[in-house]
Parts: sequence; structure tokens; C-alpha cells
Amino acid sequence: MKIDGTHYRTIWQDASGVVQVIDQRWLPHELRIVPLESRADFAVAIRDMWVRGAPLIGAAAAWGVAVAMREDPSDAGLTETWEVLHETRPTAINLRWALDEMVRVLRPLPPAARAAAAAKRAAEICDEDVEINRNIGLHGLEIIKAIAAKKPGQTVNILTHCNAGWLATVDWGTATSPIYHAHEAGIPVHVFVDETRPRNQGAQLTAWELNHHGISHALVVDNAGGHLMQHGEVDMVIVGTDRTTAQGDVCNKIGTYLKALAARANCVPFYVALPSPTIDWRVVDGVKEIPIEERTSDEVTLVQGRGADGKIALVQISPDGTPARNPAFDVTPAGLVTGLLTERGLCPAEAGAMGTMFADLKAAMLG
Repeated sequence: MKIDGTHYRTIWQDASGVVQVIDQRWLPHELRIVPLESRADFAVAIRDMWVRGAPLIGAAAAWGVAVAMREDPSDAGLTETWEVLHETRPTAINLRWALDEMVRVLRPLPPAARAAAAAKRAAEICDEDVEINRNIGLHGLEIIKAIAAKKPGQTVNILTHCNAGWLATVDWGTATSPIYHAHEAGIPVHVFVDETRPRNQGAQLTAWELNHHGISHALVVDNAGGHLMQHGEVDMVIVGTDRTTAQGDVCNKIGTYLKALAARANCVPFYVALPSPTIDWRVVDGVKEIPIEERTSDEVTLVQGRGADGKIALVQISPDGTPARNPAFDVTPAGLVTGLLTERGLCPAEAGAMGTMFADLKAAMLG
């Protein structure tokens, strides 16, 4: 996607072989591009959310393995790298998927061949992510076209939560890909952007990328979604996912479940943009089985922003001594989901249809 007319990916290898990323901690006020040159750099970047979003975390992990293989391509080094990177973020399944894929490719090879093979596979994973997200957008475009056909000449209003945009992937985004495709097709769209406390990914990231791509949008507080739906201002909700179970339960940024409940209460379709690597085939019941990352309380008690002096600073918003809980994700049961939007098409929420498409996806992924 583009930033003021210039194409960027969120992660890439430059001409000298160094992996570069957009450090998202500084958005929306500053665009910083930083190099990641060691396994430790990748671990910090993933854990401390320099990069975030399940697909991008997976891509970063793949490149982390590639860089680590330059330093220690031994069997022990490969195993240790898997463990070090895997523990950084426990909920997003793309992290484990990418690490397992890198091990699958590298383990049979002699150590001397691993660095080159790892770089090749990491680059392929990034390219595959772009294509997956592009196809999600093309299938999602058909949903937006159908809504637009029912209200000729009017804007299609879409609500999204957190950032499932191109900043959460290598390019295109998942939930935003249909929006970008609709915009390019000339369909008038307007996006209500949830701020998404406590890290404000909607306010800081989704709004930033939509603004720089010229798409109509408005930032709303997290609790405004239900009100907007009650008053007929939302035509559809579309969100991303960090892990989706074999039965279609969706784990995504905290607050997604409440949006699904409000959508169901107001007869608003609720779609989940789902790249196939985000499906965890080992898990059935998302509420019971998915580990929910609990992050530090200072993400709740402190807010980062730009002051009147133009400087970026952290501000405490809670009383001294007040504790805070910070579960980073929640699980939306499959029964609240209108459809899962995959790179192979729309998977309806009905159990039979879901089972058929999921079986096809599993066969394609696992051979």
C-alpha cells in the first residue's frame, strides 16, 4: 500500500541484506524505519510491538529465523531460535505457524545450507501473505458491492476494530483489504475506526493508514459502535483475527466480542477476515483452549500521545496505586460470526458450509 503516494511494505530486506521494518510504536506522529540485525532484535520487535498483527508477526518471525541462521545454523541453534521467538507473543498463531514452517524447511538441510534457504523461505512467506490478503480483499469486495447495490449512490459504512490493515500484515491488510479494493473500484466507503484501547491501534494505525490512502473515515471511541449500529449508521462490521479455531471461534483484539454482540443485536453482518495460516487446527473451543496474553498494566494506566509542544510523551490517566488488568484478546464464538472471509472465498457461519471450506483449506495447507 501507499504512504502519500509511495509504496511500502511493513517488512523487507534491503539491497545490503538487512531486514527493515516500520517501527509502529511511533505512529501516527512519526514514520520510523529501523533495521533488525539479530535474533534478539526480532524478539524485542515482536514482544514490544514494534511490529504487530498476526500475519506480520509471523513474517517477522520467519525473518528472525533467517537472520539467526547466519549466526548459528546448527540443530541446537535452530531449536533455540524457535523457542526464543515463540515465547514472545503466545496468542497469535501465525507466529507458531511461521516458526514451524521454517523448521520444516531447514531441519533436513545441512547447517551450511540453512542461511540461504531460510532467507529464501522468509521472503516467500512475505510474498504469500501479500497474495493471501489481496485475495481476501477481492472476495470481500463482492460483499461491499452487494451492499452498495442495495443503496445506489449512497456510501457503504463499515466499522472495524483494532488494526487489521496493511500495517498488521506485509501488505494490503486483512479486514482493510476489501475496503482498499472497494475504494479503488470507485465505490464510496466510509470507515468507523474504533480507537481500540489500551494500545489504540485503531486511532494510531488504522486511522493513519486510511488517512494516507485517502479513504473517508472517522475515529470513534470503543463504546460507540453499539450506538452507531442502533441508529442504522453501520452497514457491516469487519475485523481481523489472531487465531481462529477449527470450529470457527475467533480470537482477536480485546473488545471484538462486544462488537459481535452489538452487531447480532442490531442485525448488522459481522465478518472476520481470515488468512488460512491464522487457523489453529489443533484447537476446537476457543474460549476454553486459546491462551489469552495478559500484558503489562502500564499499557492501561499510561497513554502515549503528542503534546502541545510537539513532543511524544506518556501520560498517566489513573490514580496512583490503582491496579489494572490487561487481557490483550477475547474470543468471539462462531455463532456470532456472519462469515469468515478467506483467500479462497467467503465461508458462511453455518456448520456444514464451514466444515466443507475448512476441510479444503486444511487439505491445501497440510497437504
